[in-house]
Amino acid sequence: MDLTTTYLGLKLRSPLVVSASPLSEDVDNIRHMADAGASAVVLYSLFEEQLRQDRLELNRNLENGTDSFAESLSYFPEPSEFRLGPEEYLKHIAAAKRATKVPIIASLNGSSVGGWTNYARQIQEAGADALELNIYYIPTDMNLTGTEVEMTYLDILRAVKANVTIPVAVKLSPFFSNFANMAKRLDQAGANGLVLFNRFYQPDIELESLEVKPNILLSTPMAMRLPLRWIALLHGRVNASLAATSGIHRAADALKMIMAGADVTMLCSTILRHGFPQIAMMESELVEWLEEHEYESLSQLKGSLSQLNCPNPAAFERAQYMKALCSYA
Repeated sequence: MDLTTTYLGLKLRSPLVVSASPLSEDVDNIRHMADAGASAVVLYSLFEEQLRQDRLELNRNLENGTDSFAESLSYFPEPSEFRLGPEEYLKHIAAAKRATKVPIIASLNGSSVGGWTNYARQIQEAGADALELNIYYIPTDMNLTGTEVEMTYLDILRAVKANVTIPVAVKLSPFFSNFANMAKRLDQAGANGLVLFNRFYQPDIELESLEVKPNILLSTPMAMRLPLRWIALLHGRVNASLAATSGIHRAADALKMIMAGADVTMLCSTILRHGFPQIAMMESELVEWLEEHEYESLSQLKGSLSQLNCPNPAAFERAQYMKALCSYA
């Protein structure tokens, strides 16, 4: 069975890609995931705040004591001449490339426009096959307009694209007044792929300590409904590759995403729950289903249930909404 697919211009052996998670912090884990059948691995994210902190610390160390002797200023190069950013991440990319033959996709997580985006060039030089730009942005300024929020996303993408030649995917949230328009604008701004969707971690309150605490919950199959809908709406309408993430736990979930039009399906929670063998099991179930239904390749399936041929997707969605409400008993 031919399970090959193309994502970000990379030909992959299957649509099963490991999404960014702490699992990829260990090179042995990356090797095990590739051996289990992962067609590509997205590394854990490097955060904008980490890069900015490194810059602040470097500037502070360079300036410390320089006012003691005027001539000492000439002994220090300008901060811009330094290679800033966590060197460990760059070394990890190189080590992952040596350990396996599957594509390695680096991940940068940011929320504002700034010099941290220059680090993307170093990621490329370290050997990453592509870059996933994870824009985790929750606007809380009540004076900030929706247009300004959208421009932040586009400006970050353009800043990164200006620094690299490798493909860049954008992982984003669905919280836009018109997500279809936002997807189109990101596509036109040069995004090679769209990863749908980022999961915002909602805080919880600890009643005994009276503190706000992070609350990380693994996804359930129910979480796939939102990316499923939007991938079906976007398939064939944007040039960017479409990656489905959130709620993909079984081969059946991956099949539905491919039918909707996804190029790849990204796995995380199911691996955390069941271990690396889950990747091989899902691949086996994919093949079994395709053979049982007399498909010769995965590409025959892709987009077969998208809304590409629907003349008015909005009317279609309204009709399905009314049908769903009327069908409940």
